Amino acid sequence: MSNARRTDVVLLLVAIVWGSSYLSAQTATSALPVLLVLLARYALSALACLGVVAVPGRGPRRWTREELRAGVPLGLTQAAVLVVETYGVAHTSAANAGLIISLTIVLTPLLDRTGHRGGLPPVFYAAAGVCVLAVGLLMVGNGFHAPRLGDLLMLGAAVVRAGHVALVGRLTAGRAIRPLHLTTVQTLLGTVLFLPLAAHDLPTLAHADPATWTQLIYLALFCSVFAFLAQTWAVQRTSASRASLLLGTEPIWAAAAGVALGGEHFTALTGLGAVMMLTGTYWGQSVERAHRTTAALRTAVHPTAEDTRYPATTPTTPTPTTPVTPRARFAGTPPPRS
Repeated sequence: MSNARRTDVVLLLVAIVWGSSYLSAQTATSALPVLLVLLARYALSALACLGVVAVPGRGPRRWTREELRAGVPLGLTQAAVLVVETYGVAHTSAANAGLIISLTIVLTPLLDRTGHRGGLPPVFYAAAGVCVLAVGLLMVGNGFHAPRLGDLLMLGAAVVRAGHVALVGRLTAGRAIRPLHLTTVQTLLGTVLFLPLAAHDLPTLAHADPATWTQLIYLALFCSVFAFLAQTWAVQRTSASRASLLLGTEPIWAAAAGVALGGEHFTALTGLGAVMMLTGTYWGQSVERAHRTTAALRTAVHPTAEDTRYPATTPTTPTPTTPVTPRARFAGTPPPRS
């Protein structure tokens, strides 16, 4: 298997794992309280991350000041995402949860202004409008009625996750932050946050059946630790556009898992909503990516006042009377989803 094909396979595995996480979370929360599920997921993830950090030969094990400064606020926002998301998936279908959360793809550029100064083109908002209509169809599902609580919570989770992704880019771009150490800080913080909230339910966890423990372990080790590390490994070996295209298949796998394993059914309305959601997210993603590329090219040709403070390094020919002072390149792009 070629290196490119191997990388694509890894990215698809990550998308499949993330897509299946909604059904696993739904199954786990049907047997245990939501906060207890979150505590178990965070604690198991933290133990796994600490074990990987402790492996000999992986370089310095101590956390840097930048990793701690970024890890604490990102740990708080990540915990907020998982709280709203897990409560949401407990009150809606796994298919709907995976499709609605994909709104993050078009919401994130609205919050992350890096790379598209002056606003996004109108066609992007048209794509976002398609996604909003799709959410409406998914919410009414089996007929026109009041939106379900779980659907509204998943809509809120998409907004919070978009803010989290934008914050990841702002706090980590251009900084020497190791993804594993950053993830470890986030999982440790989440464990500390949820421990007092779910401590009174710990005896319930001790009496959970093997099937429930299987879901918890899957959520922690595969949907959190493996998916993040595999995504980081793969993104370093391919283009961001190709990675985002493959990872963008997550809602497809969420719907497939819900229908094939969860016994869920698609009506004509939900099927139309699913098609519109996938169309809108891919459309909006491609528009934003093209706009970002065009903005970068324009900046390279006509730098703004802000850009000239951090000019890119360009080869120059020194003159006998004027020494050349090297200037550092200032660049950085937001990392992938954590």
